[in-house]
Amino acid sequence: MVLEDEKPDPLLEEAMDWLLRLQDTPRDPDIARQFDVWHSRSADHARAWNKARKTWQLMGEVPPVHEHLWNDGSAASGRGISASSAAAAARGWGWKGWAGGAVAAVLAVFLILAVPTITLRMQADYVTATAENRVVTLEDGSTVTLGADSAVAAQITDTGRRITLLSGEAFFEVARDTSRPFVVTAGGVDVTALGTAFNVQLSEAAATIELARGSVGVDWEQAPGRDAAVLAPGEMVVVDRRTGEMVRSTIAQDDIAAWRGGKLFVNAATIGSVVEQLQRYHTAWIKVPDGGLAAERVTGLYDLHEPDRALRALVEPYGGQVRTLSPYLRVLSRF
Repeated sequence: MVLEDEKPDPLLEEAMDWLLRLQDTPRDPDIARQFDVWHSRSADHARAWNKARKTWQLMGEVPPVHEHLWNDGSAASGRGISASSAAAAARGWGWKGWAGGAVAAVLAVFLILAVPTITLRMQADYVTATAENRVVTLEDGSTVTLGADSAVAAQITDTGRRITLLSGEAFFEVARDTSRPFVVTAGGVDVTALGTAFNVQLSEAAATIELARGSVGVDWEQAPGRDAAVLAPGEMVVVDRRTGEMVRSTIAQDDIAAWRGGKLFVNAATIGSVVEQLQRYHTAWIKVPDGGLAAERVTGLYDLHEPDRALRALVEPYGGQVRTLSPYLRVLSRF
């Protein structure tokens, strides 16, 4: 398991989102006021902002547009400079400065989040890189096809077979052995099978299981007394990792683990969760500062071989656009 203090800090990621958003819209007083509300919400928010700006200072050679934010963290009139002053700063900043700063932000976040990622990968027996798929044969004869940027740990003994999906996605084809149940653990969700084929996808919020053949039982570790949900071929279930809520639906056989053929199938998924999956196939850092856009739901089939095209197809129906701020950064927004 990843230690609590090694996990990525959600507030720090929010602070970096705000930094990029303020840089991108220096003339918008509403954005500045929204930032003030976020910043003043708690001492933890203020500390996250301070850590983000200090990291930027260490990494970046160019001062930010909102230089006043480097002093007291405030943006609205009365606690910072006016929108007109911010606009003047923006004119002095210029596109090259913004692009350089964006790269600095990417490097900063990479340094902040790299340690937990490295720690997680050290626990894994098998890993894949960005946009890489890999087929692994376990010692019991079962095969695991790992999706991009994924990691699993395997423990095969005389009495049982337990696979831990540490990150990403994997398709399992299980060798039948009635004396040794095959259990996949993914973020607090257990999937138990004997001889079967199924896909497990792990995201920050949920675990998704798709069954191709056979049957599996799906349990939430925090509710040990509750009956497992038993899936039949062509069914899928999305398990909320916080509450254990399970949402079942059907899925076409061709869409199960479609990523093995370079496609991503999603059904009523949020844009934020789809971006999380596309991130594993994209070398750039992808962010969605607009929470409303991230919460919109989509159903569709996207090409993993062309992630930028997939991003555009994802947000354009909702008035969004993909801003390529550097080779290392994509920002999805409505503005």
